[in-house]
Amino acid sequence: MSQPSADQTPVRIAVRKTDRPMVLVVDDDFDAREMYSEFLKSKGCDVYKARDGAEAVKKAADLWPNVIVMDLAMPHMNGWEAIRLLHQSSWTSMIPVIAVSAIADGRDAAFAVGCDAYLTKPCTPQVLWAQIQALLTPPDARPPYK
Repeated sequence: MSQPSADQTPVRIAVRKTDRPMVLVVDDDFDAREMYSEFLKSKGCDVYKARDGAEAVKKAADLWPNVIVMDLAMPHMNGWEAIRLLHQSSWTSMIPVIAVSAIADGRDAAFAVGCDAYLTKPCTPQVLWAQIQALLTPPDARPPYK
């Protein structure tokens, strides 16, 4: 069987079903995952969930969310490794990642692997929502600093 020519190679295209922001919430703690998910749904987001970093990497590549909320201390694959892998892929490297963790001294390591924001647990859903809105607002649409 012959190989397809370059112009016949399938191209993966992300298609959003709605204009609602899509958020992937990644946390091994069921209660945290559900609390953030339900709050973000109430704000009009389409929310998907993952229990660890490996599941997050796969879902991010499949869904191409607008933003990922990532816990850092998780079994199987931690958040630092997941963020590193997400940033190695041309498909997922531009997805903003908000690290949300109880590890107070994890901030520098999270930024070193490529997270875009860091929030320390306990983090209220309102604070998380404000950070998501900041990341999803284009710089030219942000109000000027006073």
